[in-house]
Amino acid sequence: MISNRRRIAGMLAALAFAASAAWAGGTHGDNPVGEPGRTEQVTRTINVDMTDNMRFTPAEISVQQGETVRFVVRNSGAVKHELVLATPAELKEHYAMMMKMPGMEHADDNMVTVAPGQTGEIIWRFTKAGKVDFACLQPGHFDAGMKGLVTVAPKAGKPGADGHSGHKH
Repeated sequence: MISNRRRIAGMLAALAFAASAAWAGGTHGDNPVGEPGRTEQVTRTINVDMTDNMRFTPAEISVQQGETVRFVVRNSGAVKHELVLATPAELKEHYAMMMKMPGMEHADDNMVTVAPGQTGEIIWRFTKAGKVDFACLQPGHFDAGMKGLVTVAPKAGKPGADGHSGHKH
């Protein structure tokens, strides 16, 4: 019985890792969230504070398309928090997984988990204009409203807000 549980837990963990790696990586630069940035590309640092009142400060952030941002994420609370950049559908799907496997740890480029009193960082390049959501996916935190939004302004001279000719994917 115990070996079956371990085998199932192992399979679920492998599935969760594969799913999170797939959505964090995107395909052919079409990821609406953006892509991991490089330290030498950082144009601005944005400090984000996470607290046990289940809020990010700031919860609304504005950037320019093509900008690479270093998010310095501080956990001012007494419990673990995280910041995950993703689409609303990806956040909801990943949150459902976190509710089933609350001890799951993250190591993807679009997310950082931060222990109480500690600081972490994400370096992210926003490749598409539009909205990019972020949230804390620790059990109960997303439902309590621990969410935020990055507004990505189009780069001057771009043909459309998303760099395409008007159709959506």
